[in-house]
Amino acid sequence: MTEVDTSVYQRQKFGQKLGFGVSASLVVIDYTRGFADPAILGGGNIAAAIANTVTLLSAARHAGIPIAFTRHIYADDGSNFNLFNVKLPTNNLLTTSSDAAQIVPELTPTAGELVIDKQYPSAFIGTNLASWLTQRRVDTLIVTGCTTSGCVRASSVDAMCAGFRPMVVRDCVGDRAEGPHESNLFDLQQKYADVVSLTEVLTYLSR
Repeated sequence: MTEVDTSVYQRQKFGQKLGFGVSASLVVIDYTRGFADPAILGGGNIAAAIANTVTLLSAARHAGIPIAFTRHIYADDGSNFNLFNVKLPTNNLLTTSSDAAQIVPELTPTAGELVIDKQYPSAFIGTNLASWLTQRRVDTLIVTGCTTSGCVRASSVDAMCAGFRPMVVRDCVGDRAEGPHESNLFDLQQKYADVVSLTEVLTYLSR
């Protein structure tokens, strides 16, 4: 963004800081084999973001915070396909029996960690994520995953709308092109979330 662009936001007082609350959870959005593969739905900086998320996941486990993963996945018979599949038919490859819909090995969930299957961009639509977080008295959602312009953005907006503080970890979210990645991080920071570094989150978790 140019200085002229950002000055408008500053003048109108966008981009205020939400800050971490008192109880956080980590959500890892759609880091599955299909999104890690440039030949299917991956590309850009997604591979690097997955590598950074390995570090964050380890710290989150050490801190003992609740951890959730999402998979964008559909029934093998296509019975729960929706308009998202019309807009993006490559989604049709992400079925229960497909390797493409499975979480990448380096981020394999462990016992006690929630795995959510979703069919829409937001991790909150048609899932129990909000009630799961509320039951655990979470007020801050540390957001990682892909894509920044798609499911990360949708989930972060819905998190804020549901009363959770979204902390989008810049180093741990990825997109298949730099332009959408950067523009959506900017917009999230201005309106819906705090965009934070991996270092900031690691410091928070260490406390």
